[in-house]
Amino acid sequence: MASLSLKEKLAILSDAAKYDASCASSGTSKRDSLKSGGIGSTEGSGICHAYAPDGRCISLLKILMTNFCVYDCVYCVNRSSSNVQRARFSVEEVVRLTMNFYKRNYIEGLFLSSGIIRSSDYTMEQMVAIARKLRLEENFRGYIHLKTIPDAAPQLIEEAGLFADRLSINIELPTDLSLVALAPEKDARDIRRSMGHLRAKIEEHAGEAKDRTKPRRFSPAGQSTQMIIGADASDDDAILSRSENLYGSYGLRRVYYSAFSPIPDASSRLPSSRPPLLREHRLYQADWLMRFYGFERREIVSGGEGGMLDLALDPKLAWALKNRHRFPVDVNRADRELLLRVPGLGTKAVKRILSTRPHKRLRLEDVGRLCQSIEKVRPFVIAEGWSPSRFADRDDLRDTMAPRQKAKQLSLF
Repeated sequence: MASLSLKEKLAILSDAAKYDASCASSGTSKRDSLKSGGIGSTEGSGICHAYAPDGRCISLLKILMTNFCVYDCVYCVNRSSSNVQRARFSVEEVVRLTMNFYKRNYIEGLFLSSGIIRSSDYTMEQMVAIARKLRLEENFRGYIHLKTIPDAAPQLIEEAGLFADRLSINIELPTDLSLVALAPEKDARDIRRSMGHLRAKIEEHAGEAKDRTKPRRFSPAGQSTQMIIGADASDDDAILSRSENLYGSYGLRRVYYSAFSPIPDASSRLPSSRPPLLREHRLYQADWLMRFYGFERREIVSGGEGGMLDLALDPKLAWALKNRHRFPVDVNRADRELLLRVPGLGTKAVKRILSTRPHKRLRLEDVGRLCQSIEKVRPFVIAEGWSPSRFADRDDLRDTMAPRQKAKQLSLF
């Protein structure tokens, strides 16, 4: 194989990293300035955005160490049987790229994942060596996120946590049965064991006990995981149930959903799915409702049909339309939990409502100034001088609330 330049490797391995969703733009339409003109891209590779432990949005160099892989997972474009161009960075090349990009103010950190080469331990050793060299030799203080290898030796993952801000271990698929069918070389028990071990180490290093010396920082931004959706026949209820379990069992900061895009020579072996990016987007919204709005999973899924979320509406609006007996909610009297269930009211808007109403009776226009859009809110609230009586019994309320589709040219034949 002809030797590749560093620039050629970067092109291959940054593009290959776009399937890692743990810091990617998500749930939006595909826009790429290289194809359509303009500036920027919603799904491009190389540089992505993530959030630091203090909430700042930061730019990361997002690459694979290599897209060679000994595994043959059906859903993965980099699987061993795939006919893709291969490349591999050395430890020194990743360090040099990261430092050069950082010094030019292109990035604030590194997101590093990898295919499995030789063995899980060897691959993990290489990734740890990169993080160690950046921290100890280059004195790099930027953000580092490492995608760890679940069946690597525990001591390697522990060492990774001493140099990385966040570690993630991919759960891969919604069910263990799907993992056996589509990625038989991976073991769900190894994945769960590694996630549990990682949680224990994070908690051990948290330094909560006052009677001991504060331990060395260990993965201060916690751990996350990625789940591929649409590669198997799991419905949204099963996916959200798995996420619910992951948050509770392993203390995850985030579950990232990655829409499966059929690979030409594998698509015949995989089920057809709903529009993948829109489904991904709805799952993120549902996940947010479970974590920050007090919704139960079954409540959210009940807004759709047959265990699937309603793709036409955001999950909170879909739930509200099926539970119209719970509305309207009085914005001047309702508690925080009830206000959070009103479509169109986010956590910030609710906080503003609660802090404003001791000083004045809120009118509908006041609520409109406190939230992003009053259109969703109007049918579901009572305010000073406002009652949604004309919306109460409308059979077509769902149609009026659904986003309008762009007009399409009808076929003549």
